[in-house]
Formats: sequence, structure tokens, C-alpha cells
Amino acid sequence: MNKNDVTWQRRTLTLLAVLPLVAAIPAPTGDASNVNALQPPQPVITPSPVRKDPSPIIQRGIISDLESDVNSILSGLGSDIPSWVASGVPNFFQGFPTGDSVVSSLGLQSSELAALPTNVLNIDPYANWTKSGWNVRFHGNVYKQPNTSRSDLDKLANVFLIGTDIQDLPASQQDQARNLTAEIFVVQQGDVAVNTIHLEPSPSQGASGQPGGGGSSNTTGGSQSLNLSYNTTAEGDFDVFVPIKGNGLDAGNETSAIQRLNTHVEGASLGNSTAYLVPPTGLTVISDIDDILRVTKIYEPKEGLLNSFAKPFTPWENMPDIYRNWSISLPNMHFHYLTTTPEQVTRNYMQFIYSTYPGGSFDTRPLNFSDVSATLSIRKFLLKKIFETFPQRKFILVADTSNSDVMKDYPEMVTDFPGQVQCIFLRNTSATDSGDKFPYDTSGFKNISQNQYMFFKHPDDLTNLDIANGQCYNQSIPQNLTYSYQGLPFGLGKDNMAGHHSVGVGNLWALVASIFIAAVLFS
Repeated sequence: MNKNDVTWQRRTLTLLAVLPLVAAIPAPTGDASNVNALQPPQPVITPSPVRKDPSPIIQRGIISDLESDVNSILSGLGSDIPSWVASGVPNFFQGFPTGDSVVSSLGLQSSELAALPTNVLNIDPYANWTKSGWNVRFHGNVYKQPNTSRSDLDKLANVFLIGTDIQDLPASQQDQARNLTAEIFVVQQGDVAVNTIHLEPSPSQGASGQPGGGGSSNTTGGSQSLNLSYNTTAEGDFDVFVPIKGNGLDAGNETSAIQRLNTHVEGASLGNSTAYLVPPTGLTVISDIDDILRVTKIYEPKEGLLNSFAKPFTPWENMPDIYRNWSISLPNMHFHYLTTTPEQVTRNYMQFIYSTYPGGSFDTRPLNFSDVSATLSIRKFLLKKIFETFPQRKFILVADTSNSDVMKDYPEMVTDFPGQVQCIFLRNTSATDSGDKFPYDTSGFKNISQNQYMFFKHPDDLTNLDIANGQCYNQSIPQNLTYSYQGLPFGLGKDNMAGHHSVGVGNLWALVASIFIAAVLFS
């Protein structure tokens, strides 16, 4: 992240905080043509509404009252708690404690740690077909789960539950908050072998939101055992393509169906997943999860954390029906779920997906990124990996406008991988949720055919589309894009077709004034 990116992100957030000041400034008279040249810098990749350096909009009425309580809790848990927690600004989306930090903060002895069983987060993989046969991308994390007391889990959970005490939640939500907190405070096992992985056929259980569904075929072969060829990273991660034996599986160049294999890591108390064997050609849906498949409100820190840590995962409107219909009408479609949520907390995500949506492979934010730029570009990294793995498949990208990396990366995939992006569907969260106040940039779509993408408000907008033949735009849903920043504050640009707000020339004076105020505040 360069200095200009940080400055722009701070300024954008400050715009919302200084609205009353700008409203009192009289509008200038005269020629405003010079203001038209104002172009905002590129947005920071994957901005989080909960920041390590809190802006006024985050602090106001949310954080300040908790700081003394948070510091008191942390003082009793050890000195190695990460700084983002100690500052009173819990960041759900990155920076979770790992390894030695967890051992120190929980006061674990080496003998206690050694006695704990080994667990494996075995993330559901995809497999591609090559001249040598099927290759499965096994990936996940090896860790140990400390026996953390209920009282300590309550204290740690309260750090994440902004403005809410765990004791004030219903019993079921208390349990979920403790379970998820326990998943965060685990000890990753670096430089260890993943051991033997067993594979066996996993018959299809239907295509309509059933566990393991997704239109796959009734797989009958594939039983075997294999070993991974290298140890885990220092953070306990593993990610490697491994060739498997045919053993009765259909060859990828002789079928259009998705085949499924159950996988289990030997010697791990957990570690089950399902591998999806995907033929070289066909359609793959790459779907985000937060605020497109489930209600998260990632753009409202307090509500977003409560929805993620304590409340039951809830589907967004009737989106499960849309995916179910796709799975039925296109029975050989491959579903791939990509979230940049840290991998420690993705087990809940996977359970939600497989009980609500068609089954499919999964990608999440791994821990083994020490380079900041790679960490911030993780979505693009994972997108490129699957596009390069299946160069002949076509992809349907589904997400929402609250993620600036989506707004940048998705149109770039059209240019970077010509002919592979079939459709781009983006939920316009700011058009239907007043809590989303983050601007988004549509300039990347300027040179893309309108028939290839659509910004939509509700799941039903995605009906009556022939996506298999590239018809991705419902003409009854107006777009009216200005190919610039949308959803800017101060009511800029009242053109509201499809819920988009563009920069209005007559109001740019307010934007200039607010940026000036922001510059003063941060100088």
C-alpha cells in the first residue's frame, strides 16, 4: 500500500465525518470547469471498515466507550495480544493472532500444547485434468486447538463484539461467539507433514442446496490414499496440486460432468472435505459470500461483526433460489466460493454454504502471505490461480459493490484472460442498504460490453437470463453508469437509475472543500 493510497482512503472516510462543516460553506460562483479535471486516485485494495488506525467515522459512538474495558481484559490475558486488538479496534477481516502469539496470550505450556490432538482445516478443493490425469489442489491449515476456558473465551469474544456483551446475547448466539473465537485462537503447526489423505467416491445428493449438491455426477470410482510431498509452511498452511490415480474415474476429456471425492486426512481429529473434479471446458461460477449470499453488512462494523460472530448466518433474500435454478438448468456447472475472510473462521462459512447453496470448491485467505502487497491482492491472486488452472472454461463472477478489490479486479479479468469471463454480476449494496456509505469505482467497466455485466438490486433481477450463451444483462434493470466513482457523499449526482450515484459537476465544490478539510485534519 503506497502513501497516496493510504491518504486517499483516509480522505474518503473523513468526507463522511465532515458533512456538517461542508454544508455550512456557501457555494462559490463563477466557472467550475477547472473542477472537472479532479480525478480521485485508485482506491486501496480491500479496504476494511474497521481500521487499525481508526478514523472519526469508526470511532464515533462505537469504539471510544470500549477502550478501557478492552485494555482491562487484555491485561489479564498476557502481553502478546496483537496491537490491533490492544488498540480497541478489533479487525475481523485480517490480522488474527497466530502461533506464538496465541500460546503466549493464553499462557499455554509446551507440555499442554504437545498433548493436544492435531486438527486439519481441509478446504474443499478443485481438481483439473491434464495429460497425466486428474490433479487435486489440496489446501488448508494444520493446527492445534487449546482448551481455552469459557471465561477466557467470553473475554476474548467481547473484544470482537463491538458494543455488545456476550452475556446479553441469546444462549445460541453465545455458543456461536465462543466457538468462532476458539477457532481464531488456535496454534498453527509449521513444518509438519500433512500425512496420508484418503479419497473415496461421494455420490451426488442432489443439486438444490443439499450438502454436497451442485449438479455433480454420481461418482463411483476414485478410492485411494496418497501423501503430500512437502511439509506445512511456518504458518501451518499447505497448498499443492497432487496427481491422483484414475481408479474408475471418468477421464476429464471424456465427460462434462463434475465428479466428487470425499477426502480425509489420516491422524487428524477433523480434516474432512469434498474434492470437485472439474473438466477442462464448461461454466464455473466464482461467487463471493458476504452480502451476496448471506447478510453480513460488512460496511457497518458493529452489525457486521455481530452477524459474523454471533448471529446465525442468514441468506440474502432469495439468492439460494437463483443458485438452485442455475444448478438445475445447467447441471454440469461448477460452483466455486471465494472469500477473503481469514481461513481460521471459514469453517462456519463452508457449513453455511453446503446447507444452503449448491456444493462446490472453496478458496479463502491463507496465512502464508508475509508480503503486504500480496496480502492485499489476495482476491486477484486466487482468481488468477483458478483461471490459469482452467484456461478453456468460462467464468461467471458474482459479488457486490462494497468490495473495491472486486470493482477493480473483475473487469481486469476480462482484459487479462480474453474470452474466459462469461458474465459479471454485482449487487449494488448502496442502492438497497443505507448503511453502505463507501464509494465504488465503475470506471473499469467502460470498455466492456453491457451484455457481459449487470449491476443489480435484488436476486430476481438475475432471472430470465441465458447465461450459458452469454446473455448476462436484464434490459429491464437500468444501469446508467458514468464510469467513475459512484455513491459519493453529500448527495453528489442525483441520477439514480439502478441506484447509482455519480459525481455531479455542480456539487464538486463540496468535494473539493471536504478534501481540503481532510488534508488539514491529517496534516
